[in-house]
Amino acid sequence: MHVLVDNAGTFAHGLYVTLQLCLLAGIGALVIGTVLAAMRISPVPPLRWLGTAYVTVVRNTPLTIVFFVAAFALPQIGVGADFLKIPLLEQVFVRLGTDLPFFRLAVVALAVYTAAFVCEALRAGVNAVQPGQAEAGRSLGLTFLQNLRLIVLPQAGQATAVPLGSVIIAMIKNSALAGIFGVAGDLMQTSDDLSSLGQATVPIFIGVSVGYLILTVPLGLLLDHVERRQAVSR
Repeated sequence: MHVLVDNAGTFAHGLYVTLQLCLLAGIGALVIGTVLAAMRISPVPPLRWLGTAYVTVVRNTPLTIVFFVAAFALPQIGVGADFLKIPLLEQVFVRLGTDLPFFRLAVVALAVYTAAFVCEALRAGVNAVQPGQAEAGRSLGLTFLQNLRLIVLPQAGQATAVPLGSVIIAMIKNSALAGIFGVAGDLMQTSDDLSSLGQATVPIFIGVSVGYLILTVPLGLLLDHVERRQAVSR
């Protein structure tokens, strides 16, 4: 197991890059998923159809294909990562030291894919809210968006905390595919680099597994605590 000890710094850097990828993709997935959930329950039929089509197509597409499109297809048609050069987001990427084109595209791929599952978790929470709550908001003259923002989503958030947490845990594990497509420095890329140097494969993957457990186990324990609290409150 000296491989793990000798390359502890390399594994720590891979864990840090993976954490950055998951944090940025998670925020993007929550934003996109919330918009999709609003579209799926919208009173405007074209928005509902568009939201439904997005969720249906993305949920039934392998994540490998999504990463492949982000890594190879988009650059081929001239779509790079320049569209992510938003002032505030640009500062985040530069500060993190991940100002790399495919890192940005990997964030997009992971966020776009996970957003479909976030949408369905939120929509289930919205359906759990008593219909009278939304009707009361409409009787007060609230618009659809005001009703959604002030009444429905805050109540739905309580019901969807655990399902959303499970989606985020799945996203963290799915991020392993990013290294296969060349995200420099993440955990899976670290394993490839060390293997290419002739290091023993089994200890390397043990180290990678421990890294992902460090990211997922605390979140899983937190979700268990939240679920117990909700059960007590009910």
